[in-house]
Amino acid sequence: MKNTFIMAVTIVTLQSALIGCTTSNSHPQKNEPPAKKEEGIQFSCRPEQLPTIESELAAYFGSLGITPDLYTLKKNTAGTLVYTLNTPPTDTNTLDFSRRPELNIKDEVIELPMKNKKTRKVSTVSRKEIVLALMQHGRLTEFSNEHCTASALIDHVGVRQSIVVWTEKLSWVWPDGGPAFWNQKYWKKGTPITQDPPHIIVNDMFMNQKKYAIGCYTASKVVIIQGVLDYYHRIKKDPETLRRIEARLMADGEPLVHIEPGKMWSFESDFKPQEMGHSGKLLTIQYGIAPRNIVPGDWIYLLNTDEKTKDKTGYEGSNAIYLGRNKLDDYYEDHNHSYQFDEKMDEVYQWRNGVFSRSRHFKKIKYLTPEQRENLYKTPAEGGLLMDFRTFPYFFN
Repeated sequence: MKNTFIMAVTIVTLQSALIGCTTSNSHPQKNEPPAKKEEGIQFSCRPEQLPTIESELAAYFGSLGITPDLYTLKKNTAGTLVYTLNTPPTDTNTLDFSRRPELNIKDEVIELPMKNKKTRKVSTVSRKEIVLALMQHGRLTEFSNEHCTASALIDHVGVRQSIVVWTEKLSWVWPDGGPAFWNQKYWKKGTPITQDPPHIIVNDMFMNQKKYAIGCYTASKVVIIQGVLDYYHRIKKDPETLRRIEARLMADGEPLVHIEPGKMWSFESDFKPQEMGHSGKLLTIQYGIAPRNIVPGDWIYLLNTDEKTKDKTGYEGSNAIYLGRNKLDDYYEDHNHSYQFDEKMDEVYQWRNGVFSRSRHFKKIKYLTPEQRENLYKTPAEGGLLMDFRTFPYFFN
């Protein structure tokens, strides 16, 4: 649900936008059949760049255990490489990857910093699963222009994994219709009050979680910001890229405002047309994605389509980050730190039955048949809950 407590601010026009994923929008010539839409990962580059990209990606994929038999590489002498998973064209599902024996997907264990210079080990989505999900049918992720490098994909995968690992173990407080609260050492109603850089200020939300009560809209933005900043600050150790990203976040003094493109919310009844002009500070958006095609690190939205409950504060819909392995976030430690996809869909659906607490309102639960559960994966226009857009980080360089 959209955040209702961050104060309105004047958004400064941001120059030199960071370039994100784009999808080809060329049109066929008259009387020619439409060109087949590419799916998977595409590099659209100068022909002389392709051998280096292909060689470096072969080494990268090999390091992740992605063998050549798992994907098809399509080359075009005009300057494209397209990597597509070796699955039937009708197979667009990424949610069951961890259960497919032929993919041999296993979690990776990552060490995260804690307070007082301590660390903790977290089992999280593998980079292998992220890459294979990007290769799957049902969407196209394109690298072009200054992003025509193998490192652009490698960094993008690393950023997605960083977002997921910081989302794995969270225990923020759920406001439940009440006011939010923030650690007053760093924040006032979602606005920073110190001169510390954003990677310090945002990191406090993970080191001192019980000092924060935030809704799922703000929580989704925070985990994305943390994942992006921590990747360039601590993992890749790229101070120049970190500086530019932080400058972009702080250009209007409000690092939590407009990290996503304004058009993400154009489906809302109170959407203001001027919001269409706001490009995301950190995120881009892609529409028309196949229902079960979700890549770890994607921000998705489940819309409450029930006329009676959709206007209840906090229950307009659910913002969620996909964690891979058929799991969605649990920001408030309500459900052992994650929900299976069906569980989250059912939770949103059950709001129409007055089930706002599974423990208190269990008598109101109306159990769905497998066919009804399947229907929830459709778009709201088709009778389901899952919006067909995916919001995800730009390629930073």
